[in-house]
Formats: sequence, structure tokens, C-alpha cells
Amino acid sequence: MNTQIPLREKSTGFLFRINSSTTSTPSGSPNNSRLEDDVEGKVKTRLLSMWNNMKYGMKLKTNFSKESPVWLLGKCYKKVEPHDSTEEGMDIAAYNSNSNISNNEEDDFEGFKSDFTSRLWLTYRREFPVLNGSTYSSDCGWGCMLRSGQMLLAQALICHFLGRGWRWIPDQIPNTRQGIMENINHRKIIKWFGDKPSKNSPFSLHTLVQLGENSGKKPGDWYGPGCVAFLLREAMKLASKDNCEFDKLNIYVAQDCAVYIKDIEEECQTFDNKWKSLILLIPVRLGADKFNTFFSSQLTSLLTLEQCIGIIGGRPKHALYFIGYQDDKLIHLDPHYCQEMVDVWATDFPISSFHCRSPRKLHISKMDPSCCLGFYCSTREEFSNLVETLKLMISPTKTKVFNEYPMFVFSNGSSKDTHIESTIKGHHVDYEFKTCDVLGECTETEEFEIV
Repeated sequence: MNTQIPLREKSTGFLFRINSSTTSTPSGSPNNSRLEDDVEGKVKTRLLSMWNNMKYGMKLKTNFSKESPVWLLGKCYKKVEPHDSTEEGMDIAAYNSNSNISNNEEDDFEGFKSDFTSRLWLTYRREFPVLNGSTYSSDCGWGCMLRSGQMLLAQALICHFLGRGWRWIPDQIPNTRQGIMENINHRKIIKWFGDKPSKNSPFSLHTLVQLGENSGKKPGDWYGPGCVAFLLREAMKLASKDNCEFDKLNIYVAQDCAVYIKDIEEECQTFDNKWKSLILLIPVRLGADKFNTFFSSQLTSLLTLEQCIGIIGGRPKHALYFIGYQDDKLIHLDPHYCQEMVDVWATDFPISSFHCRSPRKLHISKMDPSCCLGFYCSTREEFSNLVETLKLMISPTKTKVFNEYPMFVFSNGSSKDTHIESTIKGHHVDYEFKTCDVLGECTETEEFEIV
């Protein structure tokens, strides 16, 4: 926030020179005021974008140990060659070059490279259509949690339409029927997140911001992971009304750290006794002011599940999308690099900027306690298996100091007739987690970065 004052000063001087030399319109006229606002907004956006990219485009090292396995959304990659990969940040080199990832030919590491690169990378964008009721044509500095939520949902859609085993192979022209269909679906998923106010892009930043207005948000406000989860749910409901491809998908958001199984069954059960694929989002808070390391092993174990589609959260004041881990460090995609808007509805639009080749890590102890866990289950059987697995993973364990409580709980009943009030071995547990009710005000207390 401290950078905004000098940015405004720079842009004002620049505007004076432009206006004085290019127009003879009186300074107080409406036309001149609109010109000033338009040019000033573009200059401020460009300067903020440049500053942001300098900050997050710093060269950092990501180390991979050859002794430890690497987990990425339920997939395990062993025998990783040790390599100090110099990241080029989130710049063009990050997705146009493999120089920051080891070039060894071992299958396990090649598999990790291919898997990581195939995840959709949705970042800050600039010069998109102005958000409704504002002057914002970029989300640089405030939309990081929305972008992280988009990436989480994009991974669920990839699992649903392409399968977890799908891989993007850059510069390869598909020559088989399956390859052609996968390429069409790949591009279609990207289009659904296009930065424009259109029903054809139902999960765009414009749609999410507009939905946020129903809960008291406005363009430029930051969002917490729980609030974003509810926005994604509402966006999916709206999308299913206009596009039959979403008829067989349902997003369920846990309430107060409780997953109500009966509610999920009612939402996913169709009139012809079939089952909608489920995207399960569970907002949790794993600590008070900072991350409680008691949950470290539980959190990383979730990333080993095949149904896991990642975690949106980050470090304090900095949203990230976590998709894997090695040892005690979480592997993530960072949405903070600001790129120019891509017109995804143009023929053969470029897709390289939607994929990142630069894995980054964050020590789990630095993670912000507020986050949202994501899972995808294509069938009822998968959901049942996930419930049984998670019950074992999140069960409280007795420590030498005190009895801990689980990340979240499952209830066989419905939220309408069940009030969670649990006592675990003599300790009353309050599962209250303030979330964003899209019909009311967002009361979350999470703080994520406003650059």
C-alpha cells in the first residue's frame, strides 16, 4: 500500500505532459476529465504491474531432494534428481524454458515436470474490460485469492472433463481423435475463466467480483479462502443454468468446519437416481494467529489423496494455491505475476501463459492458518471412500500436552436439523468458522496481501 503514493505522483506528472501537448480542450471540461482518468488509470496499472512483477519475479532457488518423494495432487514421484533450480520468477522464461527444472531423463522427474506444467496457472491480468461499477482494468494487488480459487476450480474441471492423468504437451499438434478432443476441452476450460463479463466465461474474475457484491464486497477488496469457496459455489449454480455441461457437477461448501453428508447426498442425487460429480470445499482455520504445526502431517497427507484438487490459502497476506509437497515444504502455484489479458475467444489463442514451469515451495510453518481444502469425487463410491479415508486422517490424537481437535468433522445428518457441538474427551470444541454468506455480509477475518 505504501507504493501507491509515489505511483500516483509519477502518473500525475506524466498526465500533465500528455494533456498539455495533445489537446486544447479546457482543463475543466468533462472530456478532459475522462481522458485524465482513463490515462491515469492505465499508467497506474502499468506501473503497479511492473513493480509487482519485479517483486515476485526475483530469482529464487527451489531445491528438490533426491532422497524424498515428491507428492503432487495424489501422485508420488520418487528418485527426484537433486537440483538447485534457479527460478526466473513468474516471467516469460518461467513457461518458455525448462532451464529452471532439471533436464535429467529419469522417468520420475520427467513425470513430475509434466504433471506440474499441466496444471492451469491463473494469475493477475491487466488491460481487461473494466469491472462493473469501478475503474479497475486489472486485479493486480488484490485478486490473488480469487485467482487461487480459480486454479482450484480449474483443477476440478480438468479432472472432470479430461481426467487426472491428462497431460499438456507444449507445441505438440494433436493428430489423433483423442488428442483433438483433449485439446478442445483444454482450451474450453481456459475459456471458462476468460477475463471478460460474459456467460461464456462463467468463472471469470468479473463474475466472481459481481457475486462478491452481493455480500458487501466491491472491486479492489481482498477475499479470504472461505469467502472464495462460497463464490465458486454460486458461480457454478449460475453456470449450470446456462450450460448443460455443468449439469452433472455440484459444489458443496462445508459449514462451520462440518461436512453434512445428508446435504451432499440430496444435492448430488438426481431425479433419475444418478449421481452428480462432487467438488467438496472445506474452509478451515488451522490455528489462531499462526499455523498450528500439529496439523502439518495431516495437511500434507491430504495432498497424497487421489481426490485432492489442492488447497487455497498462502502465507500471511499472500494467497497461494498449494498442489503438493516434499518433506516439510509445500509446492505451490503463485498468482502474483501480472500478465496481459489474453482474448480466449480469439481463434487459436496462445495458451502458454496459462501454464507455469516454475515450481515454488513454502515451508509449511509459514502457512497462514486460514485455508480451504478441495476434493473432487466423480462417483458416489469415490465420495464414500473419501469420507472413510478422511475420518481416519483427521481423527484427533492425544499428545503429551493436550488433546487436539480435528481439522473438520463429518455429520451424517443435515445442516438444517443438526447443530455441531462436540465434546472430545472432556474438551468442548467450537467449530465456528466465519465464512462468506453470499446472501449476507462476508465476516471473515483472514487477511491476504493488498500490494
